[in-house]
Amino acid sequence: MSRTMSNPRLPLITAAASFGFFVTQLDVTIVNVALDAIGAAFHAPTAQLQWVVDAYILALAAMLLSAGAIGDRVGPRRAFVAGLVLFGLTSAACGFAMSPLALILARAAQGAAGALLIPPSLALIAHAAHGDASKRASAVGWWTAAGGVSIALGPVLGGLLVETLGWRWVFFVNLPVCALGAVLTLAVAPEAPAKPKVPFDIPGQALAVAAVSLLVGGLIEGGHRGWGGAPLLALIAGVLLAVAFVLFERRAEHPAMPLSAFRKRPAWTAVVVGSALNFTYYGLIFVLGLYMLRALHWAPAKAGLAFLPLTATFIVSNLLSGGLVARFGARTVTTGGVLLAACGYALTARLGVGSGMVEMLPGFALIPGGMGLAIPALTSGLLASVDKHDAGAASGALNACRQVGGAAGVAIFGALAGADVVTGLHVSGLSAAVLLVGAAGVAGLPQKIQQQ
Repeated sequence: MSRTMSNPRLPLITAAASFGFFVTQLDVTIVNVALDAIGAAFHAPTAQLQWVVDAYILALAAMLLSAGAIGDRVGPRRAFVAGLVLFGLTSAACGFAMSPLALILARAAQGAAGALLIPPSLALIAHAAHGDASKRASAVGWWTAAGGVSIALGPVLGGLLVETLGWRWVFFVNLPVCALGAVLTLAVAPEAPAKPKVPFDIPGQALAVAAVSLLVGGLIEGGHRGWGGAPLLALIAGVLLAVAFVLFERRAEHPAMPLSAFRKRPAWTAVVVGSALNFTYYGLIFVLGLYMLRALHWAPAKAGLAFLPLTATFIVSNLLSGGLVARFGARTVTTGGVLLAACGYALTARLGVGSGMVEMLPGFALIPGGMGLAIPALTSGLLASVDKHDAGAASGALNACRQVGGAAGVAIFGALAGADVVTGLHVSGLSAAVLLVGAAGVAGLPQKIQQQ
């Protein structure tokens, strides 16, 4: 069989695509440090401030699958540039908002625009590196590292902007990033072939958006209000709609999500393991933040800086993942990375009221070190296993599942830490370790084991 060579412009295309992941991840964390200033400006209650954060996460998760399908049909380059333009415009709307409701609505629109940046950016990389597994894995590692940089930069940059220019600049700062990303993409990225002209699966997309919205919304509200009443009803409805979506897609002539692709081991492994990684990571990071503030009584600035070693390790392991995949294969790297992360979670379960940064460092090295190896390997394996016309939809499905997993982790681990944060940290750390050992078993399944 002939081997398709990767595009010689792959490094530049990867850089352009990474702008999208950078800015979407930046807006997950940069806003947190501005909430007090926003609350003071608008005299907003805590519940409204929580939705300034949650509206973005909810819309981002809900629209990922649709964004992938849009990118596949109109072409990932067009979709990605449109996403950058829309993200810039909605960021400006956030910055100019004159009431809490206006800001929450603008944040939801910003999250929807952000969804249009993730699957098409991965599709651009997949097309540019098509046929070269090593370079594809390396490019995905750089793309993932851009998100790690922005997560670390968010609280630091946000704090500086709030103190010097005001809270509105945590949104205005996105405009030059989006402009640079759009200019670079138009300059270096050729338009990848779009999916053959087929009708857009509106019923399937509507079912997917409704299912993810109810699941993520139910998890967010369950973490805030408890698991009875409206949150429970939302979760039940979300599960039922997710089942309805799968049944509908099996019969659809032009499905929004290529279910046949997820019968292959790399695809369904990526969804299962990726969801478990997000569940444990975002859940335990949330608990660790509470632990530093409430049990160790650290100032917010010190707690924020404490996470920098964790993020730095994430970036290094992201960049190493591609070379290791080329040498040992995606399945081995994924399995080893997940087990490393499991060891890190087990170590965090030993922290107590007398612990300090020295005791945290081993876990803070192993958790992101393992995840940084596993996630690019998983994503690269998924992109290699699907048809090039379905790359956007498949990556959209993967990232939507990961977002739901992350929201579930925050809600469930946060509830465990509600009464006693130290006990909650112990239970969460051990639970995360056990879950990831199981996920490593899934990742290590032989290639011949797959759904027929």
